[in-house]
Amino acid sequence: MSNYNDYQGGFDRKKDNNFALIVVLFILLIIVGVSFVKDSY
Repeated sequence: MSNYNDYQGGFDRKKDNNFALIVVLFILLIIVGVSFVKDSY
């Protein structure tokens, strides 16, 4: 049973890391988009 709990904990940590990575990429995308719009005008 403890092995199952360890697996769940590892899965949750992995999910959090993926979520953080998505947030960082999203922020970078916004920054690049804003810079591109400023250069266009």
